Amino acid sequence: MKEKATYCRMNPHGVFVNGRQKVSFNEIAVEDALTEMYRNLALEYPKFYKMDLLSKVAFLGVELLKTVDPSLVSTQNDDQIGLLFANSEGSTHTDMRFQESYLVDLLPSPSLFVYTLPNIALGEIAIRNKWHGAHMFAVFPNFVPVYYADHGKIMLEEGAKVVIGGWLDVREKLDALFFVMDEGLVNNRENILHFVSKCYSN
Repeated sequence: MKEKATYCRMNPHGVFVNGRQKVSFNEIAVEDALTEMYRNLALEYPKFYKMDLLSKVAFLGVELLKTVDPSLVSTQNDDQIGLLFANSEGSTHTDMRFQESYLVDLLPSPSLFVYTLPNIALGEIAIRNKWHGAHMFAVFPNFVPVYYADHGKIMLEEGAKVVIGGWLDVREKLDALFFVMDEGLVNNRENILHFVSKCYSN
């Protein structure tokens, strides 16, 4: 019986689920580590290779939660899964690469331009899973638990059975968190706030 995933952290050292290390990056480049992780998960989704770094991190974080806890999505309708993500940099990592494509290479890259909005990461997740529930991507200077508590509660009150939260910083160094909020948290905003804060601090 697989464990139930409530949160997943990614950092330069690897991937941790519920505080236990699941994948070691062995100090290799983040992009190479993500590709290796994709292959190890035995996913068949070739579009992954065309995604920008932000979308790859978001995509793999959600896929890992699904792998560890299949019931996360198998018992929900396609419109009952919400996505609530944020970071401190928007799509800066890709914006800079796109800028370089026309300043240095003198050829603006359409494949990069597609990813010059951070919410495209949510679009990639939704397309992959055929989810059409509520989703939101915000930008804050720092991790803001209240954002997840307030908007997560609203999503759960308005029909979502599960809300997957995410914090995705990739520009300076990999710092990503994914966590699952469900109906068991909906009745108490403080429960959500405590849960989210605990996930981030671990």
